[in-house]
Amino acid sequence: MIDIIITSYNEPKSTLKAVKAFLDQDIEESIKKDFRIIVCDPFPEVRDFLKKNIKDRRVGFFLDPGEGKSYALNLLMEKLPGNEKDIFIFTDGDVHVSNKSIREILKAFQNPEIGCVTGKPVSINEKNNKFGYWSHLLFSGIDKVRKKLSEEEKFFECTGYLFSIRKSIINNFPIDVSEDSVIPYLIWKKEYKVKYIPEAEVYINNPDNLEDWERQKIRNIKGHENLSKLFPEMPRTKSFWNEVKYGLFHSLFYPRNLKEFYWTLQLYNARSKIYKKAFRDIKKEKFYEDEFR
Repeated sequence: MIDIIITSYNEPKSTLKAVKAFLDQDIEESIKKDFRIIVCDPFPEVRDFLKKNIKDRRVGFFLDPGEGKSYALNLLMEKLPGNEKDIFIFTDGDVHVSNKSIREILKAFQNPEIGCVTGKPVSINEKNNKFGYWSHLLFSGIDKVRKKLSEEEKFFECTGYLFSIRKSIINNFPIDVSEDSVIPYLIWKKEYKVKYIPEAEVYINNPDNLEDWERQKIRNIKGHENLSKLFPEMPRTKSFWNEVKYGLFHSLFYPRNLKEFYWTLQLYNARSKIYKKAFRDIKKEKFYEDEFR
């Protein structure tokens, strides 16, 4: 059984698009009969909207109790048990996947040593403005690092936009850290491998203003920095020093004109500021707050 968990927060139209992207997958009919989609949202209005617009028994709804995304995922993992032949696919309601994502994920899991698979984030923002350009540059760097670490069979953190795990390897995870980091690590500790599948694309509309951009990135940094407290031995791929190590050289050669080069310099400054703000909050004990809380 394939359980596709779509976590959303009162965005019925985009969630509908996310659901339809899975219903329209280019896969064999036998596989289509062997998966179900569970939308997890704290708003009953989303459930009603989906019921009105989708007549498919494979689509269900779980009313999120409103204690955060990780809390809800833990509940669903307990409610939907299985064995190592069964898988969870985790994604969000404000993104949508390519029509071959399930096929590529299942292909990766044919290797019994693979316990966790992550897809490729693709920005759908226009590249002709600063924030759109930033999203393309950052995703390009992430893609390069994940390809390298996956080929070397080393541990790396996944993307919460689209990743998948074998059921029964773990049954829960800590809720005060980023789920796309801690879940792969817990599976890695069970001596399974993590694999990057760039053919399984997930399309994201990124923030287009500084306030939303900073809020999203600071929250993300806090979630990943908390990992060092719980799992100090964990190999980190998302950190300030790794951004410098893996990203500096790549970003310097990414721009194609002077305007893009100027935006790149602005990105350096913006990333430095949000790390300072995140570390300041951590020192003041303003810890990570789970999404949707």
